[in-house]
Amino acid sequence: MESVIASAIAVLGTLLGSVATLAIQRGTAERGHRFTRDEKLRQERLDAYVTYAGALVDYRRCLIHLWFCLHESPPPENPDEVRIRSYDLRTRAQEALFRVQMLTADERLGLAGSRLLDEVSELHKAGSREELDEGRERTREGIAGLVREAKGAL
Repeated sequence: MESVIASAIAVLGTLLGSVATLAIQRGTAERGHRFTRDEKLRQERLDAYVTYAGALVDYRRCLIHLWFCLHESPPPENPDEVRIRSYDLRTRAQEALFRVQMLTADERLGLAGSRLLDEVSELHKAGSREELDEGRERTREGIAGLVREAKGAL
C-alpha cells in the first residue's frame, strides 16, 4: 500500500512539474513574441516617419525652386517641367503621410503631418520674396518639429 501511495505521489509531482514548466515556457514565448512584434512595429514607424520627412523636404525644395522659376528672369528652368515634378513629389509625400497615419497610434501626429503637407503646398504661391522666406522658415521649423514629435512617439 505504501508503495502505491509513493508511486501516486511521484506521478503527481511529475505532472505538477510538467504543468509548471509548460506555463513558464508559454509565458516566456508570449513575451518573446510580443517583444518581437512591438520592435517590428517600432521599426516600421521609424521608417515611415523618416520617409515622410524626406518626402516633405524634397517636395518643399521643388516648390521653392518652382517659385524661383516663376519669379526670376530668366527662369533657371522651365516652370512647367518643375510643376510636373512637384506633382510627383506631392504624390510621394501623400503616400508617405498615409503610411504614417496608418502606423502611428498618435492621432495628433497624423494630423500635424497633414497640416504640414498643406502648408508646404502653399510655398510656391508666395507673392514676394519676403513671403517665400517666411514660408521657408515656417515649413523648415514645421518639419523639424514633426521629426521631434515622431521621435517621441517611438
